[in-house]
Amino acid sequence: MKREKKLWIVFALVMSISFAVLGYYGYEIYQQAPPVPKEIVTDSGKVVFSESEIKDGQNIWQSIGGQEVGSIWGHGAYVAPDWTADWLHREAIFILNIYAQRDFNKKYDELDAEKQSALKIRLQKDLRTNRYNSETRILTISENRLAAIENLSEYYKGLFTNDPKLDKLREEYAIPKNSIKDIDKMHKMNAFFFWATWATVTNRPDNTISYTHNWPSDELVGNTATTELLAWSGVSIILLILSVGILVFYHAKSGKEEEFPLPKEDPIIKQGKTKSMGLVVKYFWIVSLLMVLQMVFGIITAHYGVEGNGLYGIPIDRILPYAVTRTWHTQLAIFWIATAWLATGLYIAPAVSGKDPKFQCFGINFLFVALLIIVLGSMAGQWFGVMQKLNLVQNFWFGHQGYEYVDLGRFWQIFLLVGLFLWLALMIRPLLPVLKKKTEEKNLIILFLVSCTAIAMFYGAGLMWGRQTNLAIAEYWRWWVVHLWVEGFFEVFATVVIAFLFVRLGLLKTKTATLNVLFATIIFMSGGILGTFHHLYFSGTPTAIMALGATFSALEVVPLTLIGFEAYQNYKISKSTQWIADYKWPIYFMISVAFWNFLGAGIFGFIINPPIALYYVQGLNTTPLHGHTALFGVYGMLGIGLVLFVLRSLYRNVSWNNKLLKITFWSLNIGLFLMAILSLLPIGVWQAIESINHGMWYARSSELMQQPEMITLKWLRAIGDSIFGIGFITMAWFVFELTLKNKK
Repeated sequence: MKREKKLWIVFALVMSISFAVLGYYGYEIYQQAPPVPKEIVTDSGKVVFSESEIKDGQNIWQSIGGQEVGSIWGHGAYVAPDWTADWLHREAIFILNIYAQRDFNKKYDELDAEKQSALKIRLQKDLRTNRYNSETRILTISENRLAAIENLSEYYKGLFTNDPKLDKLREEYAIPKNSIKDIDKMHKMNAFFFWATWATVTNRPDNTISYTHNWPSDELVGNTATTELLAWSGVSIILLILSVGILVFYHAKSGKEEEFPLPKEDPIIKQGKTKSMGLVVKYFWIVSLLMVLQMVFGIITAHYGVEGNGLYGIPIDRILPYAVTRTWHTQLAIFWIATAWLATGLYIAPAVSGKDPKFQCFGINFLFVALLIIVLGSMAGQWFGVMQKLNLVQNFWFGHQGYEYVDLGRFWQIFLLVGLFLWLALMIRPLLPVLKKKTEEKNLIILFLVSCTAIAMFYGAGLMWGRQTNLAIAEYWRWWVVHLWVEGFFEVFATVVIAFLFVRLGLLKTKTATLNVLFATIIFMSGGILGTFHHLYFSGTPTAIMALGATFSALEVVPLTLIGFEAYQNYKISKSTQWIADYKWPIYFMISVAFWNFLGAGIFGFIINPPIALYYVQGLNTTPLHGHTALFGVYGMLGIGLVLFVLRSLYRNVSWNNKLLKITFWSLNIGLFLMAILSLLPIGVWQAIESINHGMWYARSSELMQQPEMITLKWLRAIGDSIFGIGFITMAWFVFELTLKNKK
């Protein structure tokens, strides 16, 4: 049996088995998600909250920005607190003070350790006992808990409306006055906050851990790390070491690749250009503009961390609150990176066949207009949603869904999904005639089309939750989009595209490229699909999710251990022939992708992947440390590299402004490195230490985050951000200078 056929069989098995397991445990999440009670009542029978109030409260939280304003269960933004950790600790302190006053006529912190311990045991019995009746769907709570709810409801009402006593705290949290303008809405959002917090501390039926596996850490209520957290963390590390050893052995055993003569001149020069291939230039204009816009909103968003109500004294929070700028910053990153990759696909498909199918040019132009409408329309809708100018139904469809990375309203999600299928059609049509010829490139083209199909299809996971879907279930599907779509199938697409470009340049044999891509895809997907679960350890999921997530997320890191070899191979290619010097900067960006794959996705990713690590650092600055260095360092750098490859192919006899590209390359890489090392990493480490010592509530508190030394670390980010911003500007300058000066 040919090696290619064997690899295809293994690929099919990995995909089918992995998705079967992913689907089965998705079903388990549906069955074991924290229940939303029909009513929450006290021991005396007083109705505190209803099911509709909890569900409407979730929608109200989403409408003001949701995960872009603090976080719930650790997923979201980092300036404001995690509301479940914050509510839980405040509720615990309030009830402990009730006990202390009744029993000893003192405050809790005035008691000796022995008396405090006795009161903590009483508190934990009250909070951790699951009093939800699955038959009546009624949750019963104590009178003490009702008193805490009433107290906290007043506090949060003042925080999210306009209590002058909370002005300073509001500024520190970057929450504008009157973020919620309706007192009834505030009551409902408090209902959602209480329910989400209840799930973090109440034991699952017939179990000793909470629905969120005792997250967030808080010793007062008995939320401490479990045996499973430690055990599966150990398993993941052992499996990582074992798998790395196996991969290194396989790599050494496979030996060197067969040498073959390289072309004496650029093969691309001899290849024809179709009309549609030239049309992708306008996509690169949009990529450049969105990059600069993303940078601007990133600067404003970062500045909110030190000045929560404006920008150098200008009260821009009244027009562009933190929730809006952060939403646009993260969403524009996805948009410009995806646009760069999709445009590369639009260039490659007709380049292979050498001609355009009928209406190919029309399709590319139509898709371009649709892309502009989606970007501008979704951004406008999000602004209207956060500014509370839409009702809850309108907000769901056209405004802000409140889920990080998939914030755009449902209408815009559907619009984007239709656009992706249009893009898929534009990929398939030029390649079908080539497939029929059964050329040597057939398997590589099939892999290319498989990845294109997955990109179009898997964004559809974002339509699997409804307006009032249980948060645990919505999180399951959200990570299908964020992990499988963004980190999974785009990764496969990128691997195929890079291999294909090197084949077209005559630098890699087609068979070698096909085998390498198939093997890399199998290795990546073996850990990547079920590795989705490492995002869901503490999102109201069963314990089995932790076992699977810990095990398979470790496998995601395995192929990154050989990334230095990939970087070296790309560097050798850049020096292999004289004509390849024209492709120096595209190849250098591929080398930087390898570096950030190792550091950002590998090292910074794995330090937060083991369950015991994530238990203490989920929702801290270790997350944006990984997010920035992996999302931009890998996918962003790769997007820029692909843009430069295509531009080099389109403008074949044009001298490039290499000074601009040199500034772009080094500014982006040095700026990103300084951003990570000077600010995000030390802040994240400091928060992690405080989280271990005091609990998640303190690691995200204004008390810690507004300390002078912490503010200094936040300001240090400006050094890396400024250098990084120069790279964005020079990249846009290069694209416009090259394309507008050479229109012919």
